[in-house]
Amino acid sequence: MEDYTVGMVLTFFLIITKLVGSGKHIPTTLDGPFDPVTIRFDPSLRQGSDDIPMNDPRLKKNVTSIFPEQIALAVSTPTSMWVSWVTGDAQIGSNVTALEPASVASEVWYGKESGKYTNKRKGNATVYSQLYPFVGLLNYTSGIIHHVRIDGLEPGIKYYYKCGDSSLSAMSEEHVFETLPLPGHSSYPRRIAVIGDLGLTRNSSTTIDHLTKNDPSLILMVGDLTYANQYLTTGGKGVPCFSCAFPDAPIRESYQPRWDGWGRFMEPLISKVPMMVIEGNHEIEPQVAEITFKSYLTRFAVPAEESGSNSNFYYSFDAGGVHFVMLGAYVDYNSTGAQYAWLKEDLGKVDRTVTPWLVAAWHPPWYNSYSSHYQEFECMRQEMEELLYQYGIDIVFSGHVHAYERMNRVYNYTLDSCGPVYITVGDGGNIEKVDVDHADVPGKCPSQGDNKPEFGGVCHLNFSSGPAKGRFCWDRQPEWSAFRESSFGHGILEVLNSTYALWTWHRNQDIYKEDSPGDQIYIVRRPELCFPSTTLKGNNETEQAAQVKENAAVSSKWSWVMPLFFMVTIAVC
Repeated sequence: MEDYTVGMVLTFFLIITKLVGSGKHIPTTLDGPFDPVTIRFDPSLRQGSDDIPMNDPRLKKNVTSIFPEQIALAVSTPTSMWVSWVTGDAQIGSNVTALEPASVASEVWYGKESGKYTNKRKGNATVYSQLYPFVGLLNYTSGIIHHVRIDGLEPGIKYYYKCGDSSLSAMSEEHVFETLPLPGHSSYPRRIAVIGDLGLTRNSSTTIDHLTKNDPSLILMVGDLTYANQYLTTGGKGVPCFSCAFPDAPIRESYQPRWDGWGRFMEPLISKVPMMVIEGNHEIEPQVAEITFKSYLTRFAVPAEESGSNSNFYYSFDAGGVHFVMLGAYVDYNSTGAQYAWLKEDLGKVDRTVTPWLVAAWHPPWYNSYSSHYQEFECMRQEMEELLYQYGIDIVFSGHVHAYERMNRVYNYTLDSCGPVYITVGDGGNIEKVDVDHADVPGKCPSQGDNKPEFGGVCHLNFSSGPAKGRFCWDRQPEWSAFRESSFGHGILEVLNSTYALWTWHRNQDIYKEDSPGDQIYIVRRPELCFPSTTLKGNNETEQAAQVKENAAVSSKWSWVMPLFFMVTIAVC
């Protein structure tokens, strides 16, 4: 109880430090719901940019064949980490021959001091191919992709590591990462970066430069990573609608060397900061025999098995006091399916006294007021939203729409103080350009035959109540849409304690400006009002429920602090 009181005081101190430092009031979700705000696209900016060419130094291979490259980290458990990399030369052409994975070992050496590697672990290796039975399309087979799980890690410690094959004297240079805190109501990752629909353009480069400057300790990548399936056919220029531009294409070709270029481009960041991915529609990459998602499934290690999932398309993990649920929109999401059953079991195991925050992520947004992808995944919402609401999901991150939008707390299209805060960050900088049209603008409402998903059914609906009753689109910005802006960028989530988290969205064009967020808000949990009894786990649920009430009482006790701090802030500023 005393720890909680101290935590509240420290939280308020941090809040006021930011307020005084920035000289402006940062709202909280307690101030909402907010009147909708739209910041339209700045015509002085380019709506998009060309792809970075494959001969760019950041995309070119700069090691010899057997040495590791494209090194990446991903969380496995609170005390273990996945290390992944690629060796050997990928091949592309009419006739390609796969490399032998066993020809190069998979080793990681690691320890707490530079140059002193007290632990060694071995893992597995594999290759994959992307094959097309059509004249003029090039086949591809990858380099050898290695995954090694290193364990026995202590929280909040820097570890130094090398990866490769010591028998061939082919170990990488030394890299370093810092472990995340263990699950606990008072320990949280320093900063969590959230990006979606990144691609590999000049805008993507600005996004990653800006994100790196913000020094995250964890990265959520919410789908559509490389846009390899946009590169070769479109000549590196991109098109907003592939099927419109190429109606006679027998299959959507994916230029797999873009994956290798992307891995090299991202290595300086994700070799030291774990990146957790979820699939988007651009990862489908269909090929021979209806094979899909081959690159995504082979290149990335995710904690599926560790979280009880039988599929790399959906999984969960803990980072300090946050439980993350990563869901797949391009596999069965029906309430009778395996993913739903896994999700229900996973949420049922969450102990909110240990991991108070529940954050979910998947690629296509359920709440979206842009014309692009409007109501596209309404079927998924209808199948899963009630379950997520029941278990008190706090925040949902999605991409897919190439713009930024933050919602008021909402459930079933109705403002609800216990609903999640939905945030769309599909503005990473990809080749398809930023979305600028809103479905509530006259002439911009899609027809119900538009926006068909690449997986699942079509469940488009007219609203049955509220200001848009009887219509497919609103005639104004929907009340559940709090803020939207057509700009490229990324977000940073800073969880301060079990109640407060600061969300900041950064525009790319503000990279060289000090303290100029595009959108910023404190997301405040209200467990005393919304805490579902189904999430209280442990041997003594009555005791834990009492603790929740006690914490709520402390929050009420300290409620006088915020107004006082605001008065002080005004006086200081």
